[in-house]
Amino acid sequence: MDETGRAARMLLLPLAACMVLSACAGSSNISRIPAQVGQESQREGLFTQPVKWTHAKPGCDGECPKLTVDSVVFPGVPRLTELVDRGLAYMTGIGASTTPPYSTIAEYEQYFWKTAGPRDETQMVAKARYRNNSLTVVELDTWQYMTGMAHGIPATQFINWDNRSGRALNLQDILLPGKRSAYIQALKQAYQRWLIGNPAVQNDPQAYQRMWPFQESENFGFTDSGLVVKYNAYEIAPYASGQPELVIPYSALGGILKPAFLPA
Repeated sequence: MDETGRAARMLLLPLAACMVLSACAGSSNISRIPAQVGQESQREGLFTQPVKWTHAKPGCDGECPKLTVDSVVFPGVPRLTELVDRGLAYMTGIGASTTPPYSTIAEYEQYFWKTAGPRDETQMVAKARYRNNSLTVVELDTWQYMTGMAHGIPATQFINWDNRSGRALNLQDILLPGKRSAYIQALKQAYQRWLIGNPAVQNDPQAYQRMWPFQESENFGFTDSGLVVKYNAYEIAPYASGQPELVIPYSALGGILKPAFLPA
């Protein structure tokens, strides 16, 4: 594996250390997923405002490091706004063996100007991928290129925000007790479906799975159709395959997810 691939595997994910605000949602028997599935509920839920800017290193001429932010803030929900900001900053920790020496985008920018090479570039993107009255799913994406790399490295992390309790949900919060292994089995089935539909696998499926075996993941996001689990580059596929998304339909999650997180 080349230097780029090794750097990708060292991305500081998942955001367990960053998501100290995560906790269980309050108990409820009311489904948080619309009864009618198949259409994204993007117009419901928390209000967002965009934050967009691109900065080059101050005082630099010629080839200069560049930082681009295309994010969102949540007016009236400062904890979620802070979680997005800190999450994007944390996801820039390529190759670091310890916690990065910054915790916000503003702090990262100052660090970046001090350490970046002439062609280095970082892009930070946050978008509300799914929203309804009780859930807001934010997708955090970073892309980084460091001078000398073969290509840039993308990374993605989901925040599943419970609008009612004002907390981020982790996998334990949404699963019935003792059902983690059942969730992993459902994810494996989604992986097998993905393999069948992947043209790159068909020439030699066994060799492909030896090189890129299944990996467990807790990087999930709610949608109307089920849980989407997104992998980063080099986790279950080569760089050319992008960032695979596996979808576990709600029909496969009965008896696994808590009833509040299944369609009514």
